[in-house]
Amino acid sequence: MALIVQKFGGSSVADAEKIRRVAGIIADTYNAGNDVVVVLSAQGDTTDDLLEKAAEINPRPSKRELDMLLSTGEQISISLCAMALEKMGLPVISLTGWQIGMKTDSNYGNAKIKGVGCERIKSELDKKRIVLVAGFQGINKYDDITTLGRGGSDTTAVAIAAAMDAELCQIFTDVEGVFTADPRRVPNAIKLDEITFDEMLELASLGAQVLHNRSVEMAKRYGVNLEVLSSYVRKPGTKVKEVTKMEETKISGIAKDSDIARIAIVGLRDEPGIAFKIFRVLAKSNINVDIILQSIGRDNTKDISFTVAKTDKDAAVEALQANKEAIGFSSLSVSDKVSKVSIVGAGMIKSSGIAVMMFEALYDANINIHMISTSEIKVSVLIDTDMADLAMQAIHKKFFGV
Repeated sequence: MALIVQKFGGSSVADAEKIRRVAGIIADTYNAGNDVVVVLSAQGDTTDDLLEKAAEINPRPSKRELDMLLSTGEQISISLCAMALEKMGLPVISLTGWQIGMKTDSNYGNAKIKGVGCERIKSELDKKRIVLVAGFQGINKYDDITTLGRGGSDTTAVAIAAAMDAELCQIFTDVEGVFTADPRRVPNAIKLDEITFDEMLELASLGAQVLHNRSVEMAKRYGVNLEVLSSYVRKPGTKVKEVTKMEETKISGIAKDSDIARIAIVGLRDEPGIAFKIFRVLAKSNINVDIILQSIGRDNTKDISFTVAKTDKDAAVEALQANKEAIGFSSLSVSDKVSKVSIVGAGMIKSSGIAVMMFEALYDANINIHMISTSEIKVSVLIDTDMADLAMQAIHKKFFGV
């Protein structure tokens, strides 16, 4: 008998028919003789709907009360799915994050997991029950409900799998696994049988929406056997593991991130410490910076451009303008009509000319590059958003022939 943790996203439980389909997958796993713990996300657009309701009452609610509201979405999912399993005659119980002892810090809206109390889950499994857990939520030292931020249900599932030493953690999505690119954007994208943790982490961080990067980090740290597969098609998915057999593959995937903005600071004094002054201001405002480009200006000045999350754009501009005199610049400009397109692959370390192939594909497609960033296993370019899908398709054809 194996312990299997399964996670189903919001699109997989969006309506009654889909909940019954999910219940069938859970039932098959349970009837095969396994102990089963299932983590569910809120149905479909429930979280967005709740945010709209909050805005109707208070455009700027406290994060604590927002967490109290948003956590109800997952509670609806687990109770409805439990009812579906009950109707099938199976023993089942649904539990919230606080009921299973999902301990977090007090960073409301984006809490980090500090520990998982497994006693309640173990007790229910000993009674041969299927355990349904509300994802995305936990409880802090003040006994307040917290939420884990975007992709939090993935992280919940991996945390439970790690804490309970599960044999397998399955992340069910609306696609059949991890593809070389988003199949909705690149029709000829190829499903991968396996991918390394490092590659998956880079893809997740660069905009691929299959897994959240925090869940991949945790799976790598604790050696969780992870599989991404479809809740619609019953076939093997993609295994995420430490080492794969695909070492000869130059790249494993292409990702796109359009939720970014580029900020260009012009006319900076050409003297030591300017970059420090800029990014210290942003750090104090808890704004993360990604691609950075410094160029030589005119008359002993220089320009610095960088990217931030689109949601941080206004705060970044406000912070920089407030410190304009201390930093010393003439002007700044902002664009949120840009996207970051990236290639990722562990095989890039041992292969030369990978970046050249990418740049050639963009050149052939007449796509202009604004900024470039590289690491050992990835190359990212900043381009106009309206060219992003074409760029992904051109790069995919260059590397995979389709």
